[in-house]
Amino acid sequence: MSLLFLFAHAAAAQSADPTAAADAYVNAPHAWQMWLPVPGSPMEAQVDWLMRYVLWIMTGVVAFVGVLMVYVFIRFNARANPVPGTVTHNTLIEILWITIPSLLLVVIIVPSVKMILYQADDSNPYMTVTVTGHQWYWEYNYNAVPGLDYSSYMIPDAQIQPGEIRRLSVDHPMVLPVGEKIRFVITSGDVLHGFYLPSLGVQKYAIPGTTLTSWTIITKPGTYFGQCNQICGLGHDAMPIEIKAVPLADYLAWTKQALATYTDNTVPPSPVIRPQLPLKLADAAN
Repeated sequence: MSLLFLFAHAAAAQSADPTAAADAYVNAPHAWQMWLPVPGSPMEAQVDWLMRYVLWIMTGVVAFVGVLMVYVFIRFNARANPVPGTVTHNTLIEILWITIPSLLLVVIIVPSVKMILYQADDSNPYMTVTVTGHQWYWEYNYNAVPGLDYSSYMIPDAQIQPGEIRRLSVDHPMVLPVGEKIRFVITSGDVLHGFYLPSLGVQKYAIPGTTLTSWTIITKPGTYFGQCNQICGLGHDAMPIEIKAVPLADYLAWTKQALATYTDNTVPPSPVIRPQLPLKLADAAN
């Protein structure tokens, strides 16, 4: 029975859209969002935990200092102390205000360093994707799939279809398998860009002439979004990142489909890559 199921699943994936499983869950910004996005990877879960951890410590410090200030205002104002005191030093207080902040720094630094080391460990990935930023689109090269190298452009506002998100949806999303370690090798073909996937815990510069690495493991099938978060020119806002995370079998089916159907789309669509400029500025650019 299980073999028949797998065969049927593979056949269906070949004939249907292999990325359809990603449509059931969309991790995108929403109105009045007040916190980090819902974590879509273990790395982002750690980032989310550390933010809350440090925020509670900060809240305690601010509350303590606030209460202490109120006490000082009441206890040591001119009306309550017509004759000012002459005390200038208190050994115990001086020890406390050095020791306690130092201990607070330790309890913050330890989990921070652990997370930095965790983020830096990009060893033993299932696959590697080379990400190249361009003005103003992304190029994805699947190193383990020879020939699978394509560009991803934002869908212009006038062409948005139902189910797509303005300024976030793209024509060719990055498709990745769920539950596998994905390594990103990030660079730029022109200027400084930012490869930012907030729900997956990825934030790296794309720098011309050099490469930086990052990684993620996507825990749930779905659609995830990111963007270039470095001001890289007139089309900076036209560089969203869309990721379709699907089960491994669907991903493998997609690679075959993409090799057969993804055309050479390296010529940038002018409405996206070159925004409409004022006439005088456009003339100067020409």
